[in-house]
Amino acid sequence: MSVPSSSSSQPFGALAAFMRPPQHIGMQTLDRSAFQRDVPVISIAIEASKVGKIRSNPALRGQVLDLPKVKPIVESQNSEKGIRWIRLHVSREEDIPSETRELIDRETLGLRKENVQLGYDNWNTSEILCAVLPTTKSDDIPSSFTSTGHIAHMNLREEWLPYRYLIGQVILDKNPGLRTVVNKLDTIHAQYRYFDMEVIAGDKDYITTLNESNCTFTFDFSRVYWNSRLHHEHERLIDLFKPNSLVADVMAGVGPFAVPAAKRGSYVLGNDLNPESVKWMRENRIKNHVENNLRIFEQHGSEFIRTIALEVWRNPFKASAPAPSKRKQREERKKPETLGVTTLTNSHPPQVEEEQKLPEPPKIIQHFIMNLPDSALTFLHSYQGCFLPLLNEEDFVAKYGMDGGKLTDEELPMVHVYGFTKEMELDKAQEDILKRASDDLRHPLSTSTQDYNLHHVRSVAPSKDMYCLSFRLPRQVAFNSV
Repeated sequence: MSVPSSSSSQPFGALAAFMRPPQHIGMQTLDRSAFQRDVPVISIAIEASKVGKIRSNPALRGQVLDLPKVKPIVESQNSEKGIRWIRLHVSREEDIPSETRELIDRETLGLRKENVQLGYDNWNTSEILCAVLPTTKSDDIPSSFTSTGHIAHMNLREEWLPYRYLIGQVILDKNPGLRTVVNKLDTIHAQYRYFDMEVIAGDKDYITTLNESNCTFTFDFSRVYWNSRLHHEHERLIDLFKPNSLVADVMAGVGPFAVPAAKRGSYVLGNDLNPESVKWMRENRIKNHVENNLRIFEQHGSEFIRTIALEVWRNPFKASAPAPSKRKQREERKKPETLGVTTLTNSHPPQVEEEQKLPEPPKIIQHFIMNLPDSALTFLHSYQGCFLPLLNEEDFVAKYGMDGGKLTDEELPMVHVYGFTKEMELDKAQEDILKRASDDLRHPLSTSTQDYNLHHVRSVAPSKDMYCLSFRLPRQVAFNSV
């Protein structure tokens, strides 16, 4: 595309087609000054007192200049006091519609030509990148990213890597809330499943803080797994947990399920093998005041599944009220002032009375979460006999019988396991996931399995979808002695 000069006599009523930044295809180091352009426009002079009347006239509808960060109405730069100029989106007088021209002749003080200066700040991310990257397909322009606190992370294709620093800088410039832009590399930590990444713009600061599900999370994004696109899935699953539920999060990460669930009144056993994830989950437990409702473990997922039922039976939670919301805290702080009553900060009787009414926390796990979609389905065999150690506990046998037969099916835990599939059709995806789950669980699962549900989470790639399979843990598996 050729760049029109400031002396062009060509009209630019079609702003979308004409008003583009100068092209510099192949630019790899960002030069913001290269995007400056003078655009000739026609402006009409009016008395300041008539601006509202003239601007709202139907004859000017669709005729006023409309560009990002460009004022459509400006004060006179000469010594003309009380004069305003309304900029039109034409560069030649002969291109002014007749109806608009009649209004100008009747109500205004005349016309002038001026050059409107546009530059780097006037163009959005896609417009700048389209002007420098060697492609003609706007859909291919890598202008999208996912934000995690102050960090924007991208997955650039190989063809864009020579331009990655320019791309990162444009993203940073156009999004004031960001301080760091990273590109995820192809390498992934095999054991802990987090991506290596490279800073392509901004500060090399991987420790970020964000809010999700009314909780605050802090972590080192370069050493743990976090996906902001799973926010709605976190909410969906947590909404299934009733207050006073007992939840075991097998691959808890920094706590996107565990912390909000604990804050809403569940008792949560959060586990992760990655020491860095465990470190930040502990930090987030304190930040969100859920120390009484969240216990943290650092074990292999299989070991955690096999041992946690006995662990929590022997060491049950103590009843604890959920941490009050910030709104409730503010309301409580205002009460003494509103009522005119002086309260002692060390006075606890109301709190003790409230705690006595709290229900006893359950000792049988009600939900298992397995959010490691790349491999969680291969951990299901660990449920074989996971409740068997409870049969050696006298108080369990006294309540549920020597073989656990008095434990109802509804008291057995739900398992929520995430997985990927390359099958794009629901029927085939269901068949694929059920077969893989059944094979590893060593027990047949089907759509008729108790409390079965298969939820499509999101499309990860053109031929890769993520699902959550939920089912009631079969008694034959939980108490299997083989």
